[in-house]
Amino acid sequence: MKTAIITDSSAYLRDEIKEKANVFVLDVPVFIAGETYIEGKNLTAQAFYDKMAATEALPKTSQPSISDLVSQLEKLQADGYTHVIGLFLSSGISGFWQNIQYLKDEFPDLTLFFPDTLITSAPLGYMVEMTYNMIKTNAPFDFITSELTEMINQTTAFIIVDDLDHLVKGGRLSNSAAMIGNLLNIKPILRFDEEGKIVVYEKIRTSKKAFKRLYKILAENTKDRDYKVYVIHSNIPEKAHDVAEELTSKGFDVSIATFGAVIGTHLGEGALGFGISPKLK
Repeated sequence: MKTAIITDSSAYLRDEIKEKANVFVLDVPVFIAGETYIEGKNLTAQAFYDKMAATEALPKTSQPSISDLVSQLEKLQADGYTHVIGLFLSSGISGFWQNIQYLKDEFPDLTLFFPDTLITSAPLGYMVEMTYNMIKTNAPFDFITSELTEMINQTTAFIIVDDLDHLVKGGRLSNSAAMIGNLLNIKPILRFDEEGKIVVYEKIRTSKKAFKRLYKILAENTKDRDYKVYVIHSNIPEKAHDVAEELTSKGFDVSIATFGAVIGTHLGEGALGFGISPKLK
């Protein structure tokens, strides 16, 4: 069995994982002020937030290219791969996952596993990394897919948003709700729901109360087993560092990541969240 992993550039991946011979990344185009960028190639997270702040129009993102995926699968087949695991951004924020399901019939000589991850960013990158580790230990394919399915079912993210206007522009909050929210200093807590969509989970008055509630949500959602926790931020590294230090002192296994263009477009600058991923047994 020779197994490859394909993901997309919305996943937050460590450089060490990107460089693995059997890990492949599809580009997610980002359009800002008439220019096209690719996360991780000609667009860093910092550059994205700088460019977003400098333009009035909201950046736009597109799906990864299906033709690029087809070409990658053809190359993998020619290179002797027998199994392919595709871990792509949630169907709740992109139509890509639905649009590639037909490929399972187009490549009968490859065993394809394309689950809906229901997530993106750092938790998606963590899935890729854990999948690579299982492949490295020669775990059976059925075992890998079973573990991934369990991981997907227990992975989520909760986010505090600082700028309600981006949610309005992205169609996830009405303008009237945003006006009232701004007047009342409401800080909504968002989450990835069971369909992988970003939805309003709770509405909290003031940032201080919102963060206090977010810590409780984290404790509630990690009490059943060991979890990897990512503190993910939209261009507020100092705040993220402080939060990560506090969580580490409470015994959590914490890493810091940045929301890339796909999620950053909808959240705006100043958002901070927790990505929660179960550790494999």
